[in-house]
Amino acid sequence: MAKLITSGMRAVIAMMQHETNTFSPVPTPFSRFGTNGIDVPCGNDALKSFDGTGTGFGAFVDIARSADMELATPIAGNAAPSGPVESEAYSAMTDAICESISKGCDVCFLDLHGAMVTESLADGEGELLRRIRSIAPDLPIAISLDLHANLTEAMVENCDIIVGYKTYPHIDMYGAGEHSGRLMLRMLNSEIDPFMTWGNIPLLAQTLRMGHSDIPMGPLIDAARNYEKGGLLAASIFGGFPLADISEAGMSAVTISNGDLQQAKDARDALLESAWDYRHDFIFESLPIKETIGEVRNLSGSPILLLDHADNSASGGTQDTTAALAAVINSNLEDVAVFAICDPVAVAEMTAVGVGNEITVSLGGKTDMPSISHVGEPLVLSGKVHSLTDGSFQITAEMGKGTWAAMGPSGVLDLGTIKIAVISRHTEPFDLGHLQSLGIEPTQCRFILLKSRIHYRAGFRAIAAHEIPISGVGVTSSDNDLFDFKNVRRPIFPLDQI
Repeated sequence: MAKLITSGMRAVIAMMQHETNTFSPVPTPFSRFGTNGIDVPCGNDALKSFDGTGTGFGAFVDIARSADMELATPIAGNAAPSGPVESEAYSAMTDAICESISKGCDVCFLDLHGAMVTESLADGEGELLRRIRSIAPDLPIAISLDLHANLTEAMVENCDIIVGYKTYPHIDMYGAGEHSGRLMLRMLNSEIDPFMTWGNIPLLAQTLRMGHSDIPMGPLIDAARNYEKGGLLAASIFGGFPLADISEAGMSAVTISNGDLQQAKDARDALLESAWDYRHDFIFESLPIKETIGEVRNLSGSPILLLDHADNSASGGTQDTTAALAAVINSNLEDVAVFAICDPVAVAEMTAVGVGNEITVSLGGKTDMPSISHVGEPLVLSGKVHSLTDGSFQITAEMGKGTWAAMGPSGVLDLGTIKIAVISRHTEPFDLGHLQSLGIEPTQCRFILLKSRIHYRAGFRAIAAHEIPISGVGVTSSDNDLFDFKNVRRPIFPLDQI
């Protein structure tokens, strides 16, 4: 058997994932990027943490091994969405990656998000790639990006291959990494000559309108796939992340052809023109919360999912607002499971009391949100401690399969007709284990209140009789009037009627 051209090449593989909500009051220190909220996996620990997982990092590892490459895994940082990344955290991650590259390498694979904003940088990923290029100008670089990336010129100019997720919920994280990695192998073997082009449009699409099985995002993703079936090496449409108040926020597309730049440009332009035609469909209109909840009791079937999308931690929400929970309590709905209120103080109090004992807690509402002029509103509730756990379980849903959830110390407060999961680390529910690990079987519930936007579908859609968005309170609201955009380019739809 002939020796692989790539055999013995040194491949640097790293993860630096964060979706930054610039309106979020939740801080983003280095520790937030750790798999357990404390330690950020570096070196061999990074490899051990994500080897064999359904992530871009896991895919890159598999690709490099298949090519008989030497692996260097300097860091794998992945933080739940929150406010701007602290400068020290950003430096720690980028320094680790760049130091590994400066030791000499032949190829670099990066599992990035594409919407990272730091305390001093509007484009965290673009700056990292610029820095890598300054160290190794000719280094081949392949990256995978989240569907919610705010793609920038700096990202595109400073790498060779970009492939974005084509699903939301993101069940193809591994697939995007594998696609990007395989294109890189073909490039290294001189099988292809990739020409990459990109563009964006002035559209702040809302994430609630980006589900891959929904209109309008679904047809755009289908079009991108058809371009790939028709000969393009890759075509990615990015919904963008509208809660990052930066100049280049918005929808974008990147296409890669084999030696034919015009082919890539034509596909890019067609994708963006279609996205613009759909611009009104990318805006979510919500009903008042009381009106929505008043209608759900008449629905048949169960469980009925109530989606508190305005306080979604996977978009930077504090996950401790109580408006939706209060509305459910006041409506006298019965047989309700709630996931989750993030309140480490309440968990500690529940732990001190112990399972099976009565407790009165001031739950949630401990975080003020100056960006939307909201002061935290805790709920004083009395109930029984139903369960207590360390908050760790292995994900079985296709999104991040094989990784470990780390909710931190967690418990369930049982009010009698309502069981409320209380956790210590921000966690969007997308796996049935988020409830099952706490002793709640979701299939047996009449109602499930989830602080989620779309990711819940990865695990909960299969059991749901109905999925009802409700408009609570939080910094992930779909009401643009709540937010004071100062840095995004203007004019931009729907802030301006273009």
